[in-house]
Amino acid sequence: MLEIKDAVAVITGGGSGIGAALAKDWVKRGGKVVLFDISEEQLHRSKTEIETLGGEATTVVGNVSNEDDCARLADTAIEKYGRIDLVAPFAGITRDGFMISVDRQTGRVKSKMSLEQFQSVLDVNLTGVFLTVRECLERMINHDCKGLVCLVSSIGSLGTAGQINYSSSKAAMSVMPKVLTAAFFRQGLSDRLRCVAIAPGYTGTAMVKSMDERIIDKILQQVPIGRLIEPEEVTSLVCDLFRNEACAGDVYFIHGGLRLGSRG
Repeated sequence: MLEIKDAVAVITGGGSGIGAALAKDWVKRGGKVVLFDISEEQLHRSKTEIETLGGEATTVVGNVSNEDDCARLADTAIEKYGRIDLVAPFAGITRDGFMISVDRQTGRVKSKMSLEQFQSVLDVNLTGVFLTVRECLERMINHDCKGLVCLVSSIGSLGTAGQINYSSSKAAMSVMPKVLTAAFFRQGLSDRLRCVAIAPGYTGTAMVKSMDERIIDKILQQVPIGRLIEPEEVTSLVCDLFRNEACAGDVYFIHGGLRLGSRG
């Protein structure tokens, strides 16, 4: 079992949402964090909250889809702490919409998803994860680190109407743990490097809670436990997966029993 005390977590999307929640949970357990986000204001707020808890945080402002920014993030962790134990590429965006939208009266196409709307989500949710993990793994291998890459998939990876961009990116996260675990195994690295993914359902982040109450009520009708997942429940799973070295190469759902219907 790995110990979180003094372990170093690199977390993208660390300024808000599940990323920020993981940072606070991690330092409560004695770890240190390097937070990365495109918003300097949100990073500053997270850092302040962590320091109020008595924790230690280093922040890096940048864009996960930029190679140089991701290399700078990984270098910062090594320069500051000499190690990386957990890689948590949690930065993500949504830009929902149907690929093709049909006018109900005429039955003809009235609009379609733009390439930019599709590509922007893949840039952050897929390319950003690839670059973050690649740069951190290079430093972890070269500095003899031992730890976990924890990706974020989603219940949406099973397919949700109006999320062709988001669902595609999260489906990719579902296969990456198997691909990376096989690569670690073939190269003699699997005794010290692991990869898993978590797949949360509807989680009570600030973004979700700001949705129309009627929409949230409709969502909760599909959730057996009858409520949103708490961010702390998701981060607790991440911490357990880090500590338990038998967990590798798989996706761990945390959704309160939700199963998407045929309409998504």
